[in-house]
Amino acid sequence: MGLFDFFSKESDKQKKAESPKEEVQQEKVIQQEKKESLDKGLEKTKQNFFSKLSKAVAGKSKVDEEVLDELEEILISSDVGVGTTIKIIKRIEERVARDKFVTTAELDQILREEVAALLSENNTSDVQEFGIPAGVSRPYVILVVGVNGVGKTTTIGKLAAQFKAKGHKVILGAADTFRAAAVDQLILWGERVGVPVVSHGMNTDPASVAFDAVKQGMDEKADVVIIDTAGRLHNKVNLMNELSKIKRVIQKFVPEAPHEVMLVLDGSTGQNAVNQAREFIKATEVSTLTITKLDGTAKGGVVIGISDEFKIPVKYIGVGEKTGDLQVFNRKEFVESLFNRSSS
Repeated sequence: MGLFDFFSKESDKQKKAESPKEEVQQEKVIQQEKKESLDKGLEKTKQNFFSKLSKAVAGKSKVDEEVLDELEEILISSDVGVGTTIKIIKRIEERVARDKFVTTAELDQILREEVAALLSENNTSDVQEFGIPAGVSRPYVILVVGVNGVGKTTTIGKLAAQFKAKGHKVILGAADTFRAAAVDQLILWGERVGVPVVSHGMNTDPASVAFDAVKQGMDEKADVVIIDTAGRLHNKVNLMNELSKIKRVIQKFVPEAPHEVMLVLDGSTGQNAVNQAREFIKATEVSTLTITKLDGTAKGGVVIGISDEFKIPVKYIGVGEKTGDLQVFNRKEFVESLFNRSSS
C-alpha cells in the first residue's frame, strides 16, 4: 500500500457515494481504518508499557506503595515525563486512600481514567476531522516550524493531501530555504498531491516566499496556505527575527495571519522532543503541536507529557507512513487505544 493510498481511497469513496446510506457506511469504514491505524501505531508503546506493568503487579492483589513506585518508574521510562508522572501517581494515591482497597486488576482502568482526566484539563480539543475553523478569513494561513528531521515537510504534504480530500483549495510555501532537501521535498509533495508550491529555491529570503504564497492564495481564492519554515534552532534570536518578518509581510494581505503556528515534534525522540518544544515556545508563539513517528517508538507516553507541560493543543499525531496515518488527535480515542490490551 503506497504513501498516498489514503488520499486516493478518500477520493474514490467520495466519487462512488450515491446515497446518504452509502456515505454513512463509507464513513464507518474510514473511522474503522483510522482506529486500526491508531492501534497499530501505538503498539510498541503498549507492549512496552503493559509488559512492565504486568511484571510490577505479578503476585500482588492490591495497589500498594511498592506497586505505585514501580508504576512511577514505568511511566517515566515511557517518556510521560517526571512532572506529569508525579501528577498521575498522586491522583491514584488519592483514589487508593479514598477507596481504601484498590486491586491490581483495577489499575488499568484507573490509569485510563486519570490520564483521560489529565488530558481533558489541558488545552486539548477533540477536533473530529480535518477542516478550517468557522468564522476565520480565507486563506487560513498555517506556519509550520520544527527542527530538521522531525518529519516537518512530510507532515505538510500529508496535511495538504487531507485538506484537498475534504474539498479545500491548498497552496504550499517552501520557506525553509536554508536546506535544499526541504524545498525539493515540498515541491515533490506538491506534484504528488496536486497542489501548487510557491518556491524561490534555496538560500532565498523566507519572508519573500511567504509573501508570494499568501498573495497567490488571495489571488486564487485558496482556502488554506501552509508555509514550511524555520528548520533550525541554533539561534533563537535569528529564529524570532525571521518569523516576525514572515508574520509582518503576510499580514499585509491577511491582517490576522498566521492563524496557526504549528510546531512539529518527533515523538520517537522522547524527552528531546519536550526540550525542542520548550525552546521553540520561548522563541515564537506556538499555537498547535503535531507529534510524529509514534509508530516507530515505545515512547508514545510523550504525548501525555507534552500536552500536560505546555497546555498547547496537540492537534495531529503521526502513527504511520501513509497519508491517512496523520490523524487529528482525539484524546478519548488516544487513551482508549493506549490502554486497550486486546489491540496490542
